Amino acid sequence: MQKNLLYDNHGRPLNYLRLAVTDRCNLRCFYCMPAEGIKYVQRKELLSYEEMLRLVGVLVEMGITKVRITGGEPFVRRDLMGFLERLTAIEGLQAVNITTNGVLTLPFIPKLKEIGIASINLSIDSLDRDRFFQITRRDELPKVLKTLEALEEAGIPTKLNAVVMDGQNTEDILPLAAFTKDHPIEVRFIEEMPFNGEGEKTNGKSWNHRQILAKIESKYPDIQRVADPPNSTATHYHIPGHAANIGIIAAFTRTFCGSCNRIRLTAQGMLKTCLYDEGVLDIRSLMRSGASDDDLKGAFLAVFNSRAKDGFEAEQNRKGRPVQESMSTIGG
Repeated sequence: MQKNLLYDNHGRPLNYLRLAVTDRCNLRCFYCMPAEGIKYVQRKELLSYEEMLRLVGVLVEMGITKVRITGGEPFVRRDLMGFLERLTAIEGLQAVNITTNGVLTLPFIPKLKEIGIASINLSIDSLDRDRFFQITRRDELPKVLKTLEALEEAGIPTKLNAVVMDGQNTEDILPLAAFTKDHPIEVRFIEEMPFNGEGEKTNGKSWNHRQILAKIESKYPDIQRVADPPNSTATHYHIPGHAANIGIIAAFTRTFCGSCNRIRLTAQGMLKTCLYDEGVLDIRSLMRSGASDDDLKGAFLAVFNSRAKDGFEAEQNRKGRPVQESMSTIGG
């Protein structure tokens, strides 16, 4: 099926949808939510699978070619595999990817491979069990490592995502970098962001992409800059002799906004054209009020044509309300 190319008002292509299927999570990572968790929405407030499939179908007709399933933790939502099977069958959708914490994923890996999931991003902020517990407030590292091993054995392309936090896991940077020596699994280090349900608390001490790279260079001075894929959020490096690359994502510094091709849809059906905006279109209300597919396309085009030029402008447009929502509610 031939699709039109979709662009925003700054000439950036839009072909990548991050779709949150739930706001619930089985971990309590402190950089994502308070220890007591967040107030989860009622099930009726979440998009149904049927609504999600309709929306993806509409967006694929407009030019979206890639969907990443996020949460919360996707695998806490009941009947996820049936939804994924239907999603991967949508004509014109070229890739379905998943971001998961890996705690519940292991039993589903054979089926994920069978239905053609393109890749998995596994969130793991430490390879040390004690620090993993301190960060996530759950003692689940053994399960995550079993999932990682099974993904590698199954041959499903996998990346590790680690949020770098001052005073919490900076000593994990080098062990995670070393992991790329014998495993064909890219490790990506992500700047900490203020989406913890309480607002920014880093007091200016968060590690930026330059500090992360300097830490890696302290052990691997021969690390080399390599080419990035199109529209990549990560800047990529390679340590000679290692099996996989290292990526560094300037998520708070926001150096990659000029080539951003992503939009987000929260589990409640709020469209975000930037991680830092507060939501620009309530798609759920439109759908449930009887909007046709053409109505939805028109609404999408209107917000795509008024997209913020970068994350700083999106944050300034929040009408005085600071960033303080949980990452779990906005689709990771």
